Amino acid sequence: MKTLVTPTIGIVSAFLSMPVSADNHSLPEPTNGEFCQAAQRILASTEMSGTVEVFDNMPDYRASKPAPDPLLIYQVVTYNQAQPVAVSCKVKAADHLRAAYGESAAGEQLRCAAIANKLQEQAVRELEAEGLTEAAAAARNFIVDDEDPYATGREYLASFQLSYRDPEGRIHISSPGLQTDWENWLFYLLPDRVRGQTYCHLATVSYLKSLATGAMEPGLMITTADDAPTTPSSATAQ
Repeated sequence: MKTLVTPTIGIVSAFLSMPVSADNHSLPEPTNGEFCQAAQRILASTEMSGTVEVFDNMPDYRASKPAPDPLLIYQVVTYNQAQPVAVSCKVKAADHLRAAYGESAAGEQLRCAAIANKLQEQAVRELEAEGLTEAAAAARNFIVDDEDPYATGREYLASFQLSYRDPEGRIHISSPGLQTDWENWLFYLLPDRVRGQTYCHLATVSYLKSLATGAMEPGLMITTADDAPTTPSSATAQ
C-alpha cells in the first residue's frame, strides 16, 4: 500500500515563500509526504515539486527509483512501536534536474547531513519551547556525522545504527545516503534509472528529542528488511 502526495498550490507557495535554508523553518512531519518534498528542494537547491509516494512497506521502497520527468519522489518511515524514528527519502540529484529542465532548475547539490542538521536545530527549538533547557543543550551537542554517500543501493540499504555513543561519551547521529550524479562518468555505463539519484536515511525530530531527554538510548538499529517496522505497532495491534 502507498500514499500519493501531490502538493497543492498553497503548500507549494508556503515552501517557496521562504529560502529552504531558513533557520526558523520547521520541516514537515516525517509521516507526511511533504517531508521528502522538502528534502528534494533542500538537497538539490531547487524550487521544483514532484509527486511523493509514501510506502508502508520496505520492499516497495527498496524497489523504487525516482524519475525526473515527471518528478517522482519516494518515502518510507521506520517506527519504534508508535513513534516515527527515521524517515527515508529517494529524490533526484541536482544535476539530473538541470539536465531535464535546464540550468536554472537546480543549484548546489547538498548531502544528507544538511537535512540532519536542520532536524537537530528543530529538535533544539522544540525542546527550548517546551522549557526543557537541559535536554535542548544535550540535543545541541549531538554530532551529525557527515558521511560520504554510498554509490550502490546494496550499501545504502544495509542495516545501520541511527545513533551511537563514541568513546568520549558524545552522541553521534547517522545520516547515511547514496549519490549517483547524472554527470559523473563513473556511472555512465549504468542504466539511466539508477543514475542521477540522491537517497537519505534521517533521524526524526521525535527521535532526537527522545535521545536528548533520555527517553531512548543511542544505538537504535535501522533495517530495510522485509519485516522492517514501517507502520506504527499500536495501529497494527488494533
